[in-house]
Amino acid sequence: MDREASLTRRAVVPFLEERLGAHVPVLDHGFVSVVDYMGSDAAIVEAARVSTLAGSKTPAQDRGLIRHLMRHGHTSPFEMCEIKLHVRLPIFIARQWIRHRTASVNEVSGRYSILSDDFYLPPPAIIAGPSPTRRQGRGEPLATAAAESASLLIQEASSASIHAYHELLSDPSAGSASPGLARELARLVLPLNLYTEWIWKIDLHNLLHFLELRLSSDAQAEIREYAQAIAGIVAGWVPVTYEAFLDYRVESITLSRHAAAFVQRRLAGEATGDAEAMLTSSERETLVQRLGLAVDEGEG
Repeated sequence: MDREASLTRRAVVPFLEERLGAHVPVLDHGFVSVVDYMGSDAAIVEAARVSTLAGSKTPAQDRGLIRHLMRHGHTSPFEMCEIKLHVRLPIFIARQWIRHRTASVNEVSGRYSILSDDFYLPPPAIIAGPSPTRRQGRGEPLATAAAESASLLIQEASSASIHAYHELLSDPSAGSASPGLARELARLVLPLNLYTEWIWKIDLHNLLHFLELRLSSDAQAEIREYAQAIAGIVAGWVPVTYEAFLDYRVESITLSRHAAAFVQRRLAGEATGDAEAMLTSSERETLVQRLGLAVDEGEG
């Protein structure tokens, strides 16, 4: 259906209006595109002040209110904003993405449609072995020859799977040796790196939670690229909220009781003692990387 031009009384965000339907490229064949949206920074302010029947005040006061809401975890005003995205992504990323259950999703169906032949092929530079410290995630990139060999294996296996898919779909009455399977059965041979598409609608509060997790350095590289593309959209949609999100969620840290005690004693010049002994390895890493505090090696 063609999008018809119409007048509206609802608040609009010029940044998004200019980008409706435009594709932001991600990976080799993927994209993120804004389909529709509702609300803005002003809608968050209005929702927060409705209990006192007070509307928007000065820009500085409105900004201060949004930052107060973000800092103290008052989430419901952010739920008043929603966005609908069209996303094209590899199936293995979709399976991670769908763990964020606080959204409405409608995915292309392999029962009704013949699926795309596009599959994701990671560039050799990011093909890596397993992480030596985590059960999931990548370690150091492979040597060039090994990475190119792995890339070739992925390409050959994916191409063979897609060829088998089309063979299974072929009509035997047209002279094909294929049994002519139903689409819902033929798709069983398709690989996880095949591209799928969906419409994804989510409120701003839950979208920010998605971004907080998927922008993290320990998120899988491919889903992090999608998060970065969406973050660029959110930054232009609700700039005041996004700034507060960076300040109080992305660039902040949470300390456990033992970590807080360690920091307090270190600042006071006191012996850290049992507080340091109780720190986990991840807490030690955070204190070193984010606060620049020297901590003895070891696990609490």
